[in-house]
Amino acid sequence: MGTAILATAGAGLPGAAAVPGLRTALTGVWALSLVLLLALLCARALHWTHHRDQARAHLLDPAMAPFYGCLAMALLAVGGGALTLGADWTGTKAAVAVDAVLFTAGTVVGLAAAVAVPYLMAVRHRVEPGQATPVWLLPLVAPMVSAALGPLLVPHLPAGQARETLLLGCVGLFGVSLLATLLMLPLVFGRLITGGPLPLALTPTLFLVLGPLGQSTTAVDKFADVAPGVVPAPYSDGFSVLAVLYGVPVMGFALLWSALAVAHVLRARREGMGFAMTWWAFTFPVGTCVTGAEGLARHTGLAVLEWLAIGLYAVLVAAWGVAALHTVRGVVSGALLAGPRPVPVALP
Repeated sequence: MGTAILATAGAGLPGAAAVPGLRTALTGVWALSLVLLLALLCARALHWTHHRDQARAHLLDPAMAPFYGCLAMALLAVGGGALTLGADWTGTKAAVAVDAVLFTAGTVVGLAAAVAVPYLMAVRHRVEPGQATPVWLLPLVAPMVSAALGPLLVPHLPAGQARETLLLGCVGLFGVSLLATLLMLPLVFGRLITGGPLPLALTPTLFLVLGPLGQSTTAVDKFADVAPGVVPAPYSDGFSVLAVLYGVPVMGFALLWSALAVAHVLRARREGMGFAMTWWAFTFPVGTCVTGAEGLARHTGLAVLEWLAIGLYAVLVAAWGVAALHTVRGVVSGALLAGPRPVPVALP
């Protein structure tokens, strides 16, 4: 999903259409994200087929279970890219079909994770307040990704009930994720204030908080884009008002949290934080802020928001490059694929 949003966020930048070859390059990045998604889906299916006990153990592990939200978000992000960019190569009809399948699958998986993971945390997992991390937000953000990307399919549905149902369904998903995030985020922030900094390897996960912030801003922007002609007045105009009155303060908080997260990461780096897969938290959440800023720039016409989107995209490109480089290096060397080392047992 970090690779997919690198492509789709770049396509929405102000002036992107005027840069020769940029759209083709971004479509290639989306294609890479599709290949990676298919490879990971196959690997995960094989894991469940041949190592069902371990796969089930992951679901029952409070540290691993929240990552099932990433599966939903990956399906959704790649699906959205099919319509935004992939249609250039596949044609609109094929792109709509791909997005419809991935959107449906991602939404179902996302809603299941949003219910199942908190349920397991309550009845099976044994967690303490001091264990709260931004990773707990992952299954709750997935419905917000559906809310932000579902409107892309609205114009491709028959006019009338079908379009309005999908749009208002996305608004419902927006509410599911937003209210659930508002319940969980205070636990994360409270643990950070009262329990001290996160462990070094988990420090990059502070950027995960940007996910629901940037994605919800993107969602209300998309609602406003497709609402005219889909829902009657004054509701269509109300979506335009919501896009600005909701998006601007939330984007402001996202920038505040970004500064806090950067300060923690710099501290962790000074204390020896090395590469871990948590570094991918620097990509997708930042990308959602890029798309949120792009939407606000369209609806307000403010140049400062256009420059904010461009600046955040530069950060996204740098973060993706660093995370991808270290990941490829770790895969080639075998360091990321190695199993856990057995704990030595002291002989009497």
